[in-house]
Amino acid sequence: MNVRLENRIHVFRAAHRLSQSDLANQIGVSRKTISTIEVGKFVPSTVIALKIAQYFKVPVEEIFTLTSEDSTSD
Repeated sequence: MNVRLENRIHVFRAAHRLSQSDLANQIGVSRKTISTIEVGKFVPSTVIALKIAQYFKVPVEEIFTLTSEDSTSD
């Protein structure tokens, strides 16, 4: 079983009318970091995930979720 980290950063940014750069500046990372997290190429550190959740004033689980990808081979 593979586990994947999904996120709703784009949804929260859109709701708050923030660009990737705006969010990056608010939490102290680069725009590229936000971009790569959003598209799933980079798994954020616990600190970055918590900073994002704290910025939007929601529990981290509202932004990040683990999904399982069953890879059964017969």
